[in-house]
Amino acid sequence: MKALASALLAGLIFGVGLCVSGMTNPENIAAFLDVFGEWSPNLAGVMLGAIAVHAAWLRWGARKRVAAADQGPSGSGRRIDAALVGGAALFGVGWGLSGYCPGPALVALGSGARGAFVFCLAMAAGMLLREAPRWTTRRSGKASVIVP
Repeated sequence: MKALASALLAGLIFGVGLCVSGMTNPENIAAFLDVFGEWSPNLAGVMLGAIAVHAAWLRWGARKRVAAADQGPSGSGRRIDAALVGGAALFGVGWGLSGYCPGPALVALGSGARGAFVFCLAMAAGMLLREAPRWTTRRSGKASVIVP
């Protein structure tokens, strides 16, 4: 219960920070990406602030926990492959076209923004499509088996 409450608090603080910084407004993202027009450095400032907070957390609070969590199977999570590069490219294109990334889009849902709703639907569809191969059925004798 304590972990759930702390996750909820962290999410609320994150959401408030996104609203206060204006990152739930796609126009701010577009202004940051418009390097040859009226460029706005606001997103860079938000990113630098987030990096500073995370660096402090790593320095003082999470060093041992992160080191322990990194003791997984050899090479796990450290490989750069086509799926990683393709996923990162798809994320970047979606972010650039819509002006939303997942966190701000979920926060912007609360304002009733139609663009955020469309983005979240597309994001959910993408997550479902990513998991679709796991739902395929195989014939094993006479019974159909769902592959996990």
